[in-house]
Amino acid sequence: MPVNAHQKTHQNTNMLDFKSYTVLTFDCYGTLIDWESGILTAMRTLLATHHIQLTDEVILERFAEFEAALEQGEYQSYRQILQGVVQRFGEQFGFTPTTAEQQALPDSIRNWLPFADTVAALQAFKKRFKLVIISNIDDHLFADTAAHLQVEFDQVITAEQVRSYKPSLNNFQQAMQRIGVPSEQILHVAASLYHDIAPARSLGLATVWVNRRHGLVGSGAVLPVQEQPDLEVPDLKTLVDRAKQQLSDGLIELS
Repeated sequence: MPVNAHQKTHQNTNMLDFKSYTVLTFDCYGTLIDWESGILTAMRTLLATHHIQLTDEVILERFAEFEAALEQGEYQSYRQILQGVVQRFGEQFGFTPTTAEQQALPDSIRNWLPFADTVAALQAFKKRFKLVIISNIDDHLFADTAAHLQVEFDQVITAEQVRSYKPSLNNFQQAMQRIGVPSEQILHVAASLYHDIAPARSLGLATVWVNRRHGLVGSGAVLPVQEQPDLEVPDLKTLVDRAKQQLSDGLIELS
């Protein structure tokens, strides 16, 4: 199936020098956690209650539109952002969500699960690198997710802590300050060109685009943009394999 033209990017054929990095920073939702499945499960149920049938593509596109618009305003918690997303679905499709329905989408985060390759990849990378989360999330919502990821992160930097949402440069600038190593030692790994790859590259960070929607039409739950990552991979397993080719040095071998 064709890839949306806005989502296309040319894969850099030059392999990153993994030996030059000491810290891997990760987006969480969409990269480590299968958030599109989580979003769709919650929203299909809510919409069905109001006898509204939308394709998965439309649900994700509207989610991307509503979430981005709400995150550009004055800071509010991610729980409030998702409540606002539900309200905007109601406004656009002619229903008034109940208080419980407004909570259903943020409450569902606790049930959003990692991609099949996530845990093994994180455990492998943990042997060699410091691992940091940079996520558009609330602290208490991430606490539910952390149990699914099964690895101890060296730092978790949330939108709640920095009071802004990616693609704001503030999230990355504060992360870089907290991490405290030269930017040349940081590799940012993310599935969203819009939220992550574009702002990270603008600050000079090396980036890996994990194209979780490889082969699918559209940009899913994120706004479509064009950006050139340093490396594109379809999943984290592939990234581990790329790193392993360089780092099987007998000291700390990825497995």
